[in-house]
Amino acid sequence: MKKIGEIILILFIPWVIIFYLIWVVNSDKDPDYYNVADIQVDHKVPVTDHSKFAVLQKHFNSPSEVTAACLSCHNGRDAEIMKTEHWRWQKKDTIPGRGVYDLGKKNIINNFCIGVNSNEHLCTMCHAGYGYSDKNFDFHNPDNIDCLVCHDNTGTYKKSKPGTGPMTGSGYPAPSVDLNKVAQHVGYPHRNNCGACHFTGGGGNNVKHGDLETALNHTTHEVDVHMDANGKNMDCTDCHKTKHHQVSGQLYMVSSSNSNRATCVQCHTDKPHKSKILNDHFELVACQTCHIPTYAKVNPTKIYWDWSTAGKLKNGKPYMEESKDKLHEYSSKHGDAVFGKNLQPEYVWFNGTANHQLIEDKIDTVPLELNHLYGSYEDNLHPANPHNVSKIWPVKIMRGKQIYDTVRKTLIQPKLVGKKGSGAFWADFDWQASATAGMKYLGLPYSGHYGFIETRSYWPINHMVSPANEALQCADCHSKQGRLTHLTGFYLPGRDHHNGLDLVGLLFILLVTAGVLVHGFLRVVNSGHNENTEK
Repeated sequence: MKKIGEIILILFIPWVIIFYLIWVVNSDKDPDYYNVADIQVDHKVPVTDHSKFAVLQKHFNSPSEVTAACLSCHNGRDAEIMKTEHWRWQKKDTIPGRGVYDLGKKNIINNFCIGVNSNEHLCTMCHAGYGYSDKNFDFHNPDNIDCLVCHDNTGTYKKSKPGTGPMTGSGYPAPSVDLNKVAQHVGYPHRNNCGACHFTGGGGNNVKHGDLETALNHTTHEVDVHMDANGKNMDCTDCHKTKHHQVSGQLYMVSSSNSNRATCVQCHTDKPHKSKILNDHFELVACQTCHIPTYAKVNPTKIYWDWSTAGKLKNGKPYMEESKDKLHEYSSKHGDAVFGKNLQPEYVWFNGTANHQLIEDKIDTVPLELNHLYGSYEDNLHPANPHNVSKIWPVKIMRGKQIYDTVRKTLIQPKLVGKKGSGAFWADFDWQASATAGMKYLGLPYSGHYGFIETRSYWPINHMVSPANEALQCADCHSKQGRLTHLTGFYLPGRDHHNGLDLVGLLFILLVTAGVLVHGFLRVVNSGHNENTEK
């Protein structure tokens, strides 16, 4: 009876070991994965009381006078600012395999409000300058710089909407802004300064990015562990390091090269976990993939925009249809829209470079990718190219339908903003007139025939980092119905099956089990033999 018990135990032990190993791998939650408590954040406070300066005491008749007053002390800063992308809205950038181009908001087409050209009067509400109303704006005049939009510490500064009074729109401050008060209370940029543009781009709060919105101005640990108001309460510039007014970070809707990026390893290093298994994942998986399991956590983001349905009128007038959340699911100006909240990202291989569909490029695929993110698993098989490493990255894919030239097979820049009779779509609701006016403004040909094409744009997710206990676990990816189902081109254990590998694995388990059984059987037999010998 004793021998039977020993044999059963021997048969049971290998499977206990196997299930234990599986449990260890799947339960490695490692709650201290980024050691937020150990990261030191320098919350900068102004060392100068600007209200004491006589130059800021006089009454300012225009915002340009404020700029002149700032530069009378901060000499040379204008030259720095006028070299930045926030000012120029373009830069020299390399599109892999194509060459060097001038890329930026000034000329890149997107599938939100499509483009800046011919629409500057409205779009430049988010420009760091004054008076950018058309393509004749003087980018070399320091009087046009808006210092206050980034350095206001009163929380009262805001840009004006077009048509709300003299000197409005085009980046000018709202008439209600007290220029003297703001000028006397300036300091380092805070979240609300950056968010004034980056939270509300694309037509409303959280419309564009999905992981950047006004809720981050005062948020919780559950929404973002870095910006938690009761925690580290980090500002944008804590990660987006800035030198000579050039802010680090890339928005791949308007950038192409793998340079000037803000990264997690700046603080967390490339081995942030206690677990070697998790640290090894870092070679192929971006931090954001596991640590941002959902985005648009507080307010919805737009995920589909159909311009082809825009222009419908009721009784000759434009109208809107709102959801119960007050979201514009249809409007005569914009067409149909779809919003989403608490969304699971989609995933792509990404090596830090991107292509762009420029306005003169021929359309050769449908749906059309406006900013294809380069990357593949094969990139990692060539260690001779260390800067061409690809990782699995979470993205918001914005889908939509937008206007294009059906004859020339190119995208169209429509004129949206303007007075009635100018061809502006939001005034005349005439796509033909809008396309004609927009392309004429750019000096580009238009066949006179338009249609609407399905497009996609890719927005890497970087914000709204979740607490450690909400990070993805092994089964979220390593399973048949996991998050990486549609990411092909490589073998993923738990998701994929390969007859050869499965056979090798099965043989290995059988050999190990057989070895244990044989060894155990011999031990039992030998034990019985020894007992008889002793007798």
